[in-house]
Amino acid sequence: MTQTTERMASTAAERYLLVYMIAVLVIITTLVIVFFIVFLKRKNKLLLDKIAQEQAFEEEIVQAQTESQEQTLKNIGWELHDNVGQLLSFASMQLSILKMQAGEEIKDKFKDTSDALSESLREVRALSRTLNNEVVLNIGFEQSVSNELDRLKKMKFASAQKHTIGEKRAFSNKKHEIILFRIIQEFLSNSVKYSEAENLYITLEYQPDNLIITAKDDGKGFDVSTVKKGAGLLNMQSRANLINAELQLNSEEGKGVELVINYPYE
Repeated sequence: MTQTTERMASTAAERYLLVYMIAVLVIITTLVIVFFIVFLKRKNKLLLDKIAQEQAFEEEIVQAQTESQEQTLKNIGWELHDNVGQLLSFASMQLSILKMQAGEEIKDKFKDTSDALSESLREVRALSRTLNNEVVLNIGFEQSVSNELDRLKKMKFASAQKHTIGEKRAFSNKKHEIILFRIIQEFLSNSVKYSEAENLYITLEYQPDNLIITAKDDGKGFDVSTVKKGAGLLNMQSRANLINAELQLNSEEGKGVELVINYPYE
């Protein structure tokens, strides 16, 4: 009986020891798993924080560059209006004085030069207004687009039309008006320089949640897949990113260029 009792006690002790060891192993394994999960979560959080910081830093850089560009454009606008405009005004006055002093036989020869000076003065003043963001804010987004199209039509194009669809909606952030206008202005500038187009079209479609802007020219176009992204396109894209707008450029050789901007109000 004594030996049997001892064997039973030994077996029970071994079982308890085995259970204890299993329990310890389970606890250690659980702790390792929990530690690993916590470590992964913390690592992922650090990575996400790093990505968020990098994105915020990039946005701050783009914002600073945009503000610097706006200040530069404003300064150029002031210089055009105050200095170049005054010089052209002075030249026009001097020409008028010379015309009054000239004989009747040569007065007609002054007309073309006088008209050219007057047109140049109007163009300089119109350009200076589009470069000044305070003027853009004052007259509003739509009127600024209309003024730019009118200016380009007088300068080069056979027609430059703006069409509005839907009920006009005010911008919750006034700075976004300037950014959208600058994107359109960049597109129009590229049309002037490269497209060889004769006509420009801009459609502003006010939807319940978005403003869809479509700008087109009927120029020679290009193959989007083979053309490198130049400073103009990168500038438009970075500005669109600032206001969470989607930007798409469509073109084919011989079929002009189309720019589509999807701007969310909120």
